[in-house]
Amino acid sequence: MDFSAPRGMRDFYPPDMELRNRVFDAWRAAATLSGFEQYDACVVESLDLLKRKAGEEVENQVYAFQDKSGRDLALRAEMTPTLARMVAARQGALQFPLKWFCIAQCFRYERMTKGRKREHYQLNLDVVGEEGVEAEAETIAAAIRAMRLMGIPDSAYRVRVSSRALLSELLAAKGIEPKFHAGAFLALDKKGKLPQEQIEQLLRDEGLDAEASAKAFGISSISSLDEAAALAGPDSPAIARLRELFSLLELHGCGGQAVFDVSVVRGLSYYTGTVFEAFDVKGELRAIFGGGRYDNLLTTIGGKPTPAVGLGFGDVVVGELLKDLGLDRPADRPELYAVGYMDAAQRDAATRLAAFLRSQGRPVDLHLRPQKAKAFFSQASERATRAVYLGPDDIAAGRARVKNLSTREETEIQLP
Repeated sequence: MDFSAPRGMRDFYPPDMELRNRVFDAWRAAATLSGFEQYDACVVESLDLLKRKAGEEVENQVYAFQDKSGRDLALRAEMTPTLARMVAARQGALQFPLKWFCIAQCFRYERMTKGRKREHYQLNLDVVGEEGVEAEAETIAAAIRAMRLMGIPDSAYRVRVSSRALLSELLAAKGIEPKFHAGAFLALDKKGKLPQEQIEQLLRDEGLDAEASAKAFGISSISSLDEAAALAGPDSPAIARLRELFSLLELHGCGGQAVFDVSVVRGLSYYTGTVFEAFDVKGELRAIFGGGRYDNLLTTIGGKPTPAVGLGFGDVVVGELLKDLGLDRPADRPELYAVGYMDAAQRDAATRLAAFLRSQGRPVDLHLRPQKAKAFFSQASERATRAVYLGPDDIAAGRARVKNLSTREETEIQLP
């Protein structure tokens, strides 16, 4: 019998849950502080919904199956199609703009690398029904706030920001027709992942000749927003939106985290405007979080045209970053009392004491069998911050000593 989890899946033992809960707590706190409302949905989705959003090839990337009635279903690979379905179902009754978040378990059958599993949890932040760049700023700022709540220093990562609308303007300025833009996006998204020769071949495969391919690839060498503005022209709507976004991020107190990077494309075709990805400054990990504007997604599944911005923030990569920074264990152990006793005669008193402390909101690990003092304190020191050990003399006196396991100081407590 093989006792390991299926390939690409994870078990969470208590120490693993400690880290996962810290990540989840930071996600939930950051989203709540920014006024996002929490939602959730079924983990099984219609395969047709996923195909509408990502195309027929999605079937090779998800855990797809038929139920006993022959329906084509799949485990969700991401939350955005589900969100679009839920919003479209009640589009006439909802009050927009929506600011929603969820922490979703997602499954994707793909090749595993560092920071990528076939199962992961993901924070999704979405603003639906707002055309202004305020939606992008609010979403990015909330993700940065989550990073700070985890204790990750600002110096450890940067959020790279670009715009697919700007890329279209730049491609047009280079004389490349709009019908080639989508293919060019997919090829340029491979910058840094494939050699230049292979990217240029991908561009040619999309129908661009050698000259047009070289022009498209040359766009990826633009190093600043001012340089992009010089090519796009003084009346560029995309440049104006990006400048406004960076200004708003400054007001949010996180402008130093955001940088312009024309090579950020995001591979998913439903993005229509601003796109962004956060990476560690060492460049050793996959994207920590990423997202962008997707104004047309609801219409692809039959909903009314509705502007939207979304972000996905996975637990695997940020967990790797926390470990690399030595932040995977909390600096301060959370308060936990351990209560033990010498023999069966003190069991009831120990139980009453544990119940009394718990009624005051104090977490208590009540040891479930008699122990010698040395064994009790050795075991208690593994997890607890304070320990109470009851013997016959404590029961007779009606008092016990509470030991601080860090400082070794003792205080008295009246037994209930």
